[in-house]
Amino acid sequence: MKCRHCQSELTVSLIDLITSPPSNAYLNQQELQATEKYFPLRVLVCTDCWLVQTEDYAGADELFSSDYAYFSAFSSSWLKHSEQYVTNMVDRFDLDEQSYVVEVAANDGYLLQYVKARGIPCLGIEPTTSTADAARKKGIEIIEAFFGVELANKMVEQGEQADLTAANNVLAHVPDINDFVGGFAALLKPTGVSTFEFPHLLRLVSENQFDTIYHEHYSYLSLTAVKKIFESNGLNVFDVETLPTHGGSLRVYAQRTDTGSHQTSDNVIKILDQEESAGMNSVDFYAGFQAKADRVKNDFLSFLIEAKRTGKTVAGYGAAAKGNTLMNYAGVRQDLLSYVVDLNPAKQDKFLPGSRIPIVGEEYIRKTQPDYVVIFPWNLRLEVVEQLSYIREWGAKFVVAVPELEVL
Repeated sequence: MKCRHCQSELTVSLIDLITSPPSNAYLNQQELQATEKYFPLRVLVCTDCWLVQTEDYAGADELFSSDYAYFSAFSSSWLKHSEQYVTNMVDRFDLDEQSYVVEVAANDGYLLQYVKARGIPCLGIEPTTSTADAARKKGIEIIEAFFGVELANKMVEQGEQADLTAANNVLAHVPDINDFVGGFAALLKPTGVSTFEFPHLLRLVSENQFDTIYHEHYSYLSLTAVKKIFESNGLNVFDVETLPTHGGSLRVYAQRTDTGSHQTSDNVIKILDQEESAGMNSVDFYAGFQAKADRVKNDFLSFLIEAKRTGKTVAGYGAAAKGNTLMNYAGVRQDLLSYVVDLNPAKQDKFLPGSRIPIVGEEYIRKTQPDYVVIFPWNLRLEVVEQLSYIREWGAKFVVAVPELEVL
């Protein structure tokens, strides 16, 4: 396989999670009678541009279907994060009723609702029908399509150049990363700004966040790789911030290379130096990641088996892609974990891909009173522990498996 950005041959492996179905391909009752599509899940490292990427097997049309079930607005902490983002961007870049904001991967309108509330014209681009419809119900205009240079040029021809574009947790999801980034360079006004948020590869590797690896994530990103990709496609990185979201993320600020006027912040040099000091520009940094993941898998399985042996019941919280990666790699099925709770009605009464564990509403926790609740979206553990604090009434305990098994 060749690198998605620079076309170099890929020979270094970060991790091999064997096979699993797409992490958001939830099953209904009828689909339980059919076979599932499984794809190899192997991640490779480009030693030229240092883009870390999954091996090519599944196309975007197979991963992001019309009934895509990931809705951003079900996390209160993420809504708070998004509202603060809008406040910060309005203040920093003097956005007003004459500005134009475009969000790529607008999902269910979780972010643009705050732009719209300020009276700032905005547009969302979202390829999945289920989430696009949810955004439209909030009064947000949506183009239902995948983003790239062709769509950006079409929008510019229609007078839809942007003062600000937002792309949260989508840069990792695109198979053609050059076309995707090039679209932002085309869509921006001469003085426009693009922001991108994505989980930081430095944190993923150093903190053993292997469960954030799944087919929908084509790329795993460092600032080192992103800066090279952007510069090759007409964008210049002028600032970067570290964020606590998704286990540790970066927010990158970019402008058009030909017209941008923002001075490069010291933050850019600081993060690049941090990555270099950690050894991210060498193969050694990526060695040993497989063994760390295997230890988590084995510890989690041992915990579930011991719970079953001693007559304890285990439920899960959060029908998240993270949990699907972990459970499919570990081979967990309903005999070890009874059900998974999720607040999203689009997931309830369905079954997790691969493990086929049922997804239910929160009322099942009070009804069945499990001894343990495994928090699969560990990045939201504080939010979940507060929300489900009542399980301690019957002596239940919370569990997280990543980055290491911990009974709270």
